[in-house]
Amino acid sequence: MQRMNDDALSADLDALHLDAVSALVRDMSDAELHHVAELVRQVQIERAIGDGDEDAIIAAAFETGFGRDGLGALPWVEGNVIVCPGGTVSKSKSSHKCRFVSVDDVWVWESSLLLREDKRSSPGNDEGFRAVALLPLVDGTGIDVVSGKQRSGQHSVDHVVSYEVRGGELVEVSQRTITSHH
Repeated sequence: MQRMNDDALSADLDALHLDAVSALVRDMSDAELHHVAELVRQVQIERAIGDGDEDAIIAAAFETGFGRDGLGALPWVEGNVIVCPGGTVSKSKSSHKCRFVSVDDVWVWESSLLLREDKRSSPGNDEGFRAVALLPLVDGTGIDVVSGKQRSGQHSVDHVVSYEVRGGELVEVSQRTITSHH
């Protein structure tokens, strides 16, 4: 009986704290609100950096994060980190297939959110490489998984899967297949 009372009290306190924080945030000026939003983003980044074993996450991603075609799987969440596999598979010097992640409209390797990226040569006879990038799980981050190819020196995009981080989860928001018109 005491345990049920403790749980109810804890739930009441949690609701009271949430109401108090909500009221405090609603009373803030725009400048204060932007400052708090940046602080929340920074805390999410710090937690992502401090929470996981990056070496173990990357090692596991190189084992399981690539399909039979050699291209990266879709990204996933591991603790407070988004794991983003990517890479290229080349059949010749002028022809390859690729899949990479774009974060808030910049390539993952150019993103200010990039925590770490490791690259390895592709196994087998095909030329190319595999990469695993780690990003912090920050609400509002937009991620596009871009699949494409190069033929005769010309790059083209075939498919894009878009995600957004919402409430600490990676949520798919759209998929588009790009058809080329010749």
